[in-house]
Amino acid sequence: LPRATTHLVSMDLQRLGQRIGYLPGAGDTIPEALRRVGYTVDVLTESEVTAADLAKYDAVITGIRLFNVEDRIAGWMPELLAYCEAGGTLVVQYNTTGGLKTDSFGPYPLTLSRDRVTEEDAPVRFLLPDHPVLHRPNEITQADFEGWVQERGLYFPGTWAQPYQAILSWNDTGESPKDGALLVATYGKGTYVYTGISFFRELPAGVPGAYRLLVNLLSLGHE
Repeated sequence: LPRATTHLVSMDLQRLGQRIGYLPGAGDTIPEALRRVGYTVDVLTESEVTAADLAKYDAVITGIRLFNVEDRIAGWMPELLAYCEAGGTLVVQYNTTGGLKTDSFGPYPLTLSRDRVTEEDAPVRFLLPDHPVLHRPNEITQADFEGWVQERGLYFPGTWAQPYQAILSWNDTGESPKDGALLVATYGKGTYVYTGISFFRELPAGVPGAYRLLVNLLSLGHE
């Protein structure tokens, strides 16, 4: 029989908020990863995607490529944005440019590109080094981008409206900077995030920095 082994990761991780709503997309293990670090995560059904029902969550996160595979997403977006506007934190993970069910991703215009960074050790530049997402509740440094696997991210937004703030920039060797990996905007009383960062790869691999950054995103608005 093969030897049984397991991978243990020790990390310094602080979090704000407790209850997370998750909308499944094409398939990732984000709910399991968040439960491992202490969150209560509910996988949402159609009947629960209303602003009134979502109000009980500290944050809502969408699964990868939700906007490519879910025919009902156009009808859900007004409810998701109403939740955000009322004070919720909405985190939208990456979608591809082909076969979109709606091009309305957030409260302000943005368009997707095919930009990606496939070098997992590509240097990271902090465009807004004082932004709360890099400081609360976990202090994000260059060390948090070490040990990543396969890539940095993919299908980053190529253009976005002024209310969005671009937090990070990186690029593969010889290519132009890709600034759309992580966009954050205030919407009403809440916070909206669009990210093409490959959390769906990094969390199953046990990358501490990816956990710390995602927890900071989910903690926005709960300082």
